[in-house]
Amino acid sequence: MSESGLLRSVYRWRVRTAFFAFLLVLVLAEPTAVSIGIGVLISLAGLAVRAWASGHLRKDKSLAVSGPYRYTRNPLYLGNLILGVSLSVGSHSPWVGTIFTVYFLVFYPAIIHVERERMKKLFPGEYDEYRRFVPLFFPFRRPWRGKGAPFSWELYGRNREHRALIGTAVFWLVMAAKLLLHLPSPL
Repeated sequence: MSESGLLRSVYRWRVRTAFFAFLLVLVLAEPTAVSIGIGVLISLAGLAVRAWASGHLRKDKSLAVSGPYRYTRNPLYLGNLILGVSLSVGSHSPWVGTIFTVYFLVFYPAIIHVERERMKKLFPGEYDEYRRFVPLFFPFRRPWRGKGAPFSWELYGRNREHRALIGTAVFWLVMAAKLLLHLPSPL
């Protein structure tokens, strides 16, 4: 199997694996009031990054170059990284931190590769220029001065970003219930 074929296979397994990893995280979590509080604060930052990105994303219609896309080509994934850190901190379990780290290191390089190839096909030339000036993941350069549209709540809704908010809220409610009910981890 070629490298590209392997990356596409990994890409296809990301959602199913995330579901089982998430269930495992819920079981292994040993939250404390402090870990939940810190985790919630971190998750608000991750949700804010994702929301900002979603309000600028016109999927498959135009290359997103405004908002957080001026700083990083993958702000949604950066938001996911922040959310993953928040779940790891909030769960107060080294096992959860390990699960998240392994998941992120296995799946996100493949996800980013597949997405990059898709963008090259959808926006040839334009994406290559954008790619030369905007970092892949961590925003460490000056913002790109490309033109773009302002934030749109309509796009936020069309991109169904509310699902990230709901999923995160459910996670924190389960962590709070686990803390209040003193449910121990099986390990």
